Amino acid sequence: MTAPALDLPFDAEAMLPGLRAWVDCESPTFDAAAVNRMMAVAARDLALMGARVETIPGRMGYGDCVRATFPHPKAHEPGILVMGHLDTVHPIGTLEHLPWKREGNRLYGPGVYDMKGGNFIAIEAIRQLIRAGITTSRPVTVLLTSDEEIGSPSTRDLIEAEAARHAVVLVPEPARPDGGVVTGRYAIARFNLRTIGRPSHAGARLADGRSAIREMCRQVVAIEAMTSDAVTYSVGVIHGGQWVNCVATTCDAESLSMAKRQEDLDEAVEKMLALRPTGNDVQLVVTRGVTRPVWEPDERVMALYGTARRIAQQIGFDISHQSAGGGSDGNFTGAMGIPTLDGLGVQGAGGHTLEEHLLIDSLVPRAKLIAGLLQLA
Repeated sequence: MTAPALDLPFDAEAMLPGLRAWVDCESPTFDAAAVNRMMAVAARDLALMGARVETIPGRMGYGDCVRATFPHPKAHEPGILVMGHLDTVHPIGTLEHLPWKREGNRLYGPGVYDMKGGNFIAIEAIRQLIRAGITTSRPVTVLLTSDEEIGSPSTRDLIEAEAARHAVVLVPEPARPDGGVVTGRYAIARFNLRTIGRPSHAGARLADGRSAIREMCRQVVAIEAMTSDAVTYSVGVIHGGQWVNCVATTCDAESLSMAKRQEDLDEAVEKMLALRPTGNDVQLVVTRGVTRPVWEPDERVMALYGTARRIAQQIGFDISHQSAGGGSDGNFTGAMGIPTLDGLGVQGAGGHTLEEHLLIDSLVPRAKLIAGLLQLA
């Protein structure tokens, strides 16, 4: 079946001013007020399109979420959930170092690739369908969340509850490097570590102390040395000490493990929780943080991919599919057994770095792909 949505007048140049407003509104996860400002920008855009927009208050110190539902003749039937996050890893002030900038086919900016660009083209797809009077195959809901970059500790219950009311989930996270989509994701577990030493004056009584920082350094080396082909172990955050002239009493760190198979991740969890201090005069406490379950594709996911591939071919390109590392909220919906297609967003590179950018020539074809799925999924 050919989707009339493929003939919609998408225009990359026309999208850029609206996208810039999103990118210029910095929204790091840990700054709830900043995330809420971004949510307000998106909520207004959605309201202008005729959506019924709800702001869902944040919790655990994180930002709000936005849910937008669009009128549909089958409004009470299970619909399509378009799901993305508006928080980024970039702190306030990143725009000074990574400003909105266009260089040839590249468009730079904090969060432009992961994943404000993808969210924006998904909403643009809905906008174009509405303007053309094209009814989507199912009712459409957009859910924009606030804490995905730290594992969605405050929104997982909301995501799962919302997804359970839908028949299909579309996630406009960045496309794979070859432009492919994501039909599964690896399992991810996070851990919080604390070492406890014994304080002393670092100048006068150094030998009396036991440094929590030194113990944590030993643990970090041991943890990362456990990485194998089956499971990765990495430590990405560490804080310790308060005064340079005091032997550090405590040191805190955060570790992440990723595995393609759930059983491998379960083994990694056991190993992390079994860690012990290197000596009797220091302590180590390991607690498990948020976890993303393995999402493995089933027949319904592959059927959804097949629809997406046919749409892409009608547009004029092809898409591969793969399971991917780097978790997303698609882990949750996919693991629930709800047909989920991820990686539908923009092409580009440099996510989470000061080289983050999208490819401008991917905006229109990816928006058309999403529009086609909204009509045929």
